[in-house]
Amino acid sequence: MQAQNQPAFTVSDIRVEGLQRISAGTVFTYLPVEKGDTLDRSSSAEAIRALFQTGFFSDVRLERQGDILVVVVTERPAINTITLTGNKDIKSEDLLAGLRNIGLAEGETYNPLALDRVTQELIRQYNNRGKYNASITPSVANLDRNRVDITITVVEGKASRISDINIVGNEAYPEYEIRKGWESGTTNWLSWYRRDDQYSREKLSGDLEKLTNFYLDRGYVDFNVESTQVAISPEKRNIFVTANIAEGEVYTISSTKVSGDTILPIEDIEKLVILKEGDTFSRRLVELTTDAVIATLGNIGYAFAQVNPVPDIDREKRTIGINFFVDPGPRVQVRRITFKGNVGTSDEVMRREMRQFEGAWFSQAAIDRSKIRLQRLGFFEEIDIETPEVAGQPDQVDLVVNVKERNSGQFTFGLGYQQNFGLVTTIQLVQNNFLGTGNRVSLSAQNNSFSNQFSLGFTDPYFTDDGVSLGYNLSYSDYSYSNRDANLAQFDNAVAAGEVILGIPLTETDSISMSLGIDRNQISTDDFATPPLLIDYLVDALGDRARFPQFHVPDDTDPNTPIENDDADPTTTDPLTLGPNRRWNVNAWRLKTGWQRDSRNDFLMPTRGTLHRIGAEFVLPGSDLEYYRLTYVFENYRLLKPWLGLKSALDVGYGDSYGVTKDRNCRVYDDFGNIVTGATQQCGMPFFSNYYAGGPSSVRGFEINTIGPFYRFTDTFRQPIGGPFKTVGTFEFFFPTLFDNRSTRLSAFLDYGNIYNGVDEWEAKTLRISTGLAVQWQSPMGPISISYALPLQRERTDQVERLQFTFGGQF
Repeated sequence: MQAQNQPAFTVSDIRVEGLQRISAGTVFTYLPVEKGDTLDRSSSAEAIRALFQTGFFSDVRLERQGDILVVVVTERPAINTITLTGNKDIKSEDLLAGLRNIGLAEGETYNPLALDRVTQELIRQYNNRGKYNASITPSVANLDRNRVDITITVVEGKASRISDINIVGNEAYPEYEIRKGWESGTTNWLSWYRRDDQYSREKLSGDLEKLTNFYLDRGYVDFNVESTQVAISPEKRNIFVTANIAEGEVYTISSTKVSGDTILPIEDIEKLVILKEGDTFSRRLVELTTDAVIATLGNIGYAFAQVNPVPDIDREKRTIGINFFVDPGPRVQVRRITFKGNVGTSDEVMRREMRQFEGAWFSQAAIDRSKIRLQRLGFFEEIDIETPEVAGQPDQVDLVVNVKERNSGQFTFGLGYQQNFGLVTTIQLVQNNFLGTGNRVSLSAQNNSFSNQFSLGFTDPYFTDDGVSLGYNLSYSDYSYSNRDANLAQFDNAVAAGEVILGIPLTETDSISMSLGIDRNQISTDDFATPPLLIDYLVDALGDRARFPQFHVPDDTDPNTPIENDDADPTTTDPLTLGPNRRWNVNAWRLKTGWQRDSRNDFLMPTRGTLHRIGAEFVLPGSDLEYYRLTYVFENYRLLKPWLGLKSALDVGYGDSYGVTKDRNCRVYDDFGNIVTGATQQCGMPFFSNYYAGGPSSVRGFEINTIGPFYRFTDTFRQPIGGPFKTVGTFEFFFPTLFDNRSTRLSAFLDYGNIYNGVDEWEAKTLRISTGLAVQWQSPMGPISISYALPLQRERTDQVERLQFTFGGQF
């Protein structure tokens, strides 16, 4: 019998029936009736309500057996699995996380109401993304043991496109001007990338805020967006947006003043106020003023400073006075700096890059600089700095540096292929953060059809606590002219070298470097393959060398040959014949020095900042050849839009001889490779130190090393020989937000450059120019770059190569 329909009685015992997964103890916890209580209609209804509210049961009944209360329940089924299909715009893991927050997760109790709420929420989210045709279809499959499988099928459909945006009421400015910078727009040629023609309520709200800012920045204090209408076509594919505005009148500044506790002398704060009496009001300039004051106070410890601009509006005179009220708050010290996420990097390596110190006054500028220095290490993919307040200490904060490490080292053994060098065999160990110390260790052995290379290097970036770096390099390379794909003059070049490098920081962005090294360069030439002007340079500057190999004239088996000239006769006395090869050993003491200013914000993929590098290399007196090389490298990165950046770069190099080498006379060749009879000139910089241009890392779209002077053996075969003066540069537009991965970047470039025999030969019309697209990827195995370029300015004889790629770096 139903207990709730019976007269009141005293409960002597309670029994629960129908439980499968839920324990009886859980029911007793929520049941507001205990043994000894009197159960009547009111308390019965309350008990049933309490058990229903748990969400565990689909049915609850109270029955009476004598004075025993029997609670009969029917449990809701448990969710066995949740499956999502068809969703692309919203990731499954994000959706499942949202479902879990409302109790719809595997192992939880199934509630149909919760599933209905999920359906409505998904429809709302897709509508916000402009997909009004989206449909959400949930299905529930019953299983044994009171379980269910839930499947949510999503049909996203296509996003509705904005067909028209109409602004009504604008008189002072045309619509195209006030809509600059909007995220919403009608379909255009960039919509495939920017997706600006896809309607979104959030984007439209942001654009209307930009509209308000546009007018407030131009003095329209009374500007107002009176209404907005969004209409959708019957087929739900086209969106029509209309905004009605009231511009109002332009206001000017009647006065500005600074009040409150300014900490610094008030005249110093007043210098930060951008707006002056008589200026047109601008909310942007008001915000820049408040930000400047807050930043100034923040850099001397007032981390929570606030500046409240208080307006005094005179609507009759159309003027506005502004009082900047300064509330500095407490002066804050940094109590402790902690690092999180640096599994392989020691705290010391990170701490020495910090410019905010423990126990020092808080400085936002020092914190920002610390982040940039950590980014430029190249050890971390992500860096985030938090400043939580210390509980109970309003004048103290902690600094928490959260990092996500990237692989800063690699060991590679394998075979590969490079476009210009063919099959490559590599054994390479590079560790930019050796054992977490920040030291760089590199060991490499590489073989390809063009060269054999070996190098060993070590750099300690903090040899002293002041940041003086010390490095050592040993290397050996053997370049062969047998591979014409390298596009270099054909001579063998074996170089063994060692050097010591010292780096000295001057400021946060400036440093100087010096190195002293010794090298031995063994050059082998072939009279039949090496351009004569290169051989003649060595002969004129260093003296001739014996030819090799040496051999007798072979037996020609001609019976008419006199016996005295026949090698078959052991008593022959005919002279030796000399081979076509000659070899020079060029020993050098090499001094390098340079100055660098680097304000770039990242080591691998910078988006802001500038690099200036000036270098000088001197082959010192006492070397077999005496010469120098001067270089200047410039790079500038800036964001034009959040989705678009610009890299501007220039690389200029110049070299010449001096001293004994300058005093020697070398033979002269014309532009066609013919010797000028009787003419001589001072010997210049040796050809093996010449500059080259063209290729994936220079002027893309041209074959590697082919731009510049060359020696023509025949009409179809020529050898690039480089030159002592280089001018190479680029303008490259990059898209930093196109890929979710910060290690991948798409760019559109315009490259230019050429190599000359002297500064006086430079002419703008002789520059080679190309344009194209490139993709760079900082892969775990090394940097990969692929480009496709079209030459815009070239000579008929230039060697074009549109598709180019590089994989990894070279030692």
